[in-house]
Amino acid sequence: MKFSIGYQIDERDALVPAILRHAARVQEVYFAFGDFPNGRHTQTRSSYLLPYEAQERQLADLDRLHKAGIALNLLLNGNCYGADSLSRSFFSKIGDTVDYLASRFSLPSVTTTSPVIAKFLHSNFAGIEVRASVNMAVGTPTAMGYIADSFDTFYLKRELNRDMAAIRRARAWCDANGKGLFMLANSGCLNECPLHTFHDNLVAHEEELATRDNAFTFESMCGARLSQRKAMVSLLRDSNFVRPEDIALYEGLFTAAKLATRVNPHPVRIIEAYMAGRYIGNLADLLEPDHAARMYPYVLENSEIPPGFAERVLYCDKQCETCGYCERMFEGALKKINEGALIYADKQDD
Repeated sequence: MKFSIGYQIDERDALVPAILRHAARVQEVYFAFGDFPNGRHTQTRSSYLLPYEAQERQLADLDRLHKAGIALNLLLNGNCYGADSLSRSFFSKIGDTVDYLASRFSLPSVTTTSPVIAKFLHSNFAGIEVRASVNMAVGTPTAMGYIADSFDTFYLKRELNRDMAAIRRARAWCDANGKGLFMLANSGCLNECPLHTFHDNLVAHEEELATRDNAFTFESMCGARLSQRKAMVSLLRDSNFVRPEDIALYEGLFTAAKLATRVNPHPVRIIEAYMAGRYIGNLADLLEPDHAARMYPYVLENSEIPPGFAERVLYCDKQCETCGYCERMFEGALKKINEGALIYADKQDD
């Protein structure tokens, strides 16, 4: 399996070297640019660099990757562009940015949530592949058919990562229609979250929100649930991530597996785990959002989850209310940090 890896400005300068070490298995590196709203925070935000220094650092890193022959994927995947969504000035800015990046880095692809941006790119940049963002939740051949004229490739809806029948159906349609299919492997989002769209909209407007006298602090659904012992089972039962040990089961079904590494505090850990196909440690550390701090002092020890877990959930009937399998797997792998040591967690702990 090849991987699509997210770029972040890394104070330790460990991310780009890690990507270069595994270049043969890297499909691409995806990145946000400038001040365009995207699925995460502004790319040039840094605790140790001024904005213009961060921009210079990003360009230098992209140069290193490009010279090593690694493809780049631009993110224009904000969930909302507000009043700019259809404006001439906004699309002029997009055109200038894509033209600049394409001339400097031979930009082969762009990922977007906007059908209008997709049409604009197809009309003006014929050689660039346009990909439907995972945040569009495209999950069926019907949905793909609706937007097939505007998109060349699709991220499959993350909730379908554990549904082999749905994956094969999507793959067959893509093969028949000349389209590519990608997956997001390590999302920390909970399935079918009713707050997901609202949260993505907040992220798209976070720079604007930071200038306001806000009356409330929003807490994500996953953050609220996973900070409660009684609801922590959601990390395994109600999620869609694929463990490093199980990624080989998807070989041939996807062009590449996306690794979310743009805001995780330890992106190299994620890369090395998936490249190795195994990980010993807290499974929450490999996800984005990273839920390890919310779950403390509990950890979900990945090596304690049985090898057959992925195949079981890939083919199960998804009757989670009556099954209990994931709960048993979760309780068997949950441990509690006790004065520096790990102990098995008591099921009755609160």
